[in-house]
Amino acid sequence: MPGTLKVWPDWPEFTSSKGEADPTGSLLKYKQEIVSINGQENIQKSWLKVCKELETLTDEIAEKGTNIIPEVKYEDMLNLSEEKKEELKKRGCFVVRGVVSEEQANTWFKDLKQFYLDNKSDISGWPEETPFVLRLYWSPTQLAARSHPRHLRLQRILNEFWHDSPTSPTTSPDPLSYADAVRIRPPKIPFPGLGPHIDAGSLCRWVDPAYRSVYDKVFAGSPEELDLYDLEKRKDAKQSMDGGYHSTVLRAYQGWTALTAAGKQEGSLLLYPDVKTTIAYVLLRPFFSPPESDKEEDIMDASKWKFDISSGWFPGTFRNESQRAAPGSHPHLRVRECMVNIPRMEPGDTVWWHCDMLHAVEVEHLGENDASVVYVAATPTTEINKAYMREQVKAFLDGGKAPADFGGDYSVDRNESEFKGWVGEAGILSGEEGRRAAGLVAL
Repeated sequence: MPGTLKVWPDWPEFTSSKGEADPTGSLLKYKQEIVSINGQENIQKSWLKVCKELETLTDEIAEKGTNIIPEVKYEDMLNLSEEKKEELKKRGCFVVRGVVSEEQANTWFKDLKQFYLDNKSDISGWPEETPFVLRLYWSPTQLAARSHPRHLRLQRILNEFWHDSPTSPTTSPDPLSYADAVRIRPPKIPFPGLGPHIDAGSLCRWVDPAYRSVYDKVFAGSPEELDLYDLEKRKDAKQSMDGGYHSTVLRAYQGWTALTAAGKQEGSLLLYPDVKTTIAYVLLRPFFSPPESDKEEDIMDASKWKFDISSGWFPGTFRNESQRAAPGSHPHLRVRECMVNIPRMEPGDTVWWHCDMLHAVEVEHLGENDASVVYVAATPTTEINKAYMREQVKAFLDGGKAPADFGGDYSVDRNESEFKGWVGEAGILSGEEGRRAAGLVAL
């Protein structure tokens, strides 16, 4: 199958015995509340619709593999037809080529590598034993990549894929520069830590009333009417209500900006190239238990699954982690066949995926060179995002400390302003627009 993994990695399965503990019964109450609002019949109706849609969808993904992920030149993103725009929104992921020049990306990587080497003793990362997702947020390369004029223009376009209330909008597509880490992944070192997952929270999708309202149509029996670009509902969602490794801000699209070339089996990204049906299935899965038969034809027959809210188990869901998925816990997704490699990336290319998209990182990097990316997202201006940015810019101006989403137990108490090569505000491009995105202009 083109673009799919030949060997499924030893990523964990998620069983009820290994699920989130529920000593007070609160998890069960969350399920009961959703059922009391929407009714068992509507939830069952959605389950059958979604699983039926997955039969066709998963066949298409397995057949097309990587080729199903759209690729667009940066210049073409500036004049997208409505038809092409809807195609990108429906798929929920795509590659945008040539956002910055290859020469520029090469320079950024060279500078980043030197910055890291000059300050290596003070830079930790993940995994701890061989760190390559670096706890580094304010290097000159990162500041430049987030604020490059072509990048900011693209981020605004992606934010405009979303819509707020037509009569009383409280958001704007003006991009904000969410400070995230950076990756320099060396070859030949396996990394099993990022199996199939969805960011932007986990349990809070069912628990937080504002977040749950985003998916009202799914629970109400009409998953086909789900609008994943409705900013009016999502702008108030609490993605990090339980803390942990959750982004506080709404990233309309998560993104990688390639500083080096990387292809399949070179530590690249895996995507489940559908967003609407997949997230609907993940949301409905906790309300059903599989048939007693372990025959594949019975497991894959959604009508044989039993509506069941006798326990508080939410498969692959842990308060302080991203939402997880696996073949055993989410069989109808056929993740072994449908987690596909992104197209080969060249320096200066970007890849984007909707915040509800299932994605993973390859365990193996069998190439010969470092695979490096800067994490740059498309982050719209919302009240929650503005509040976070005000705190983020304080961390930046107060000596280059770790932003709030990256503080806590897994951060280190150090100031990047003391690093060799620190440039601070001088590293932000695009003038007033770049400064606004970085939070240096009052929001």
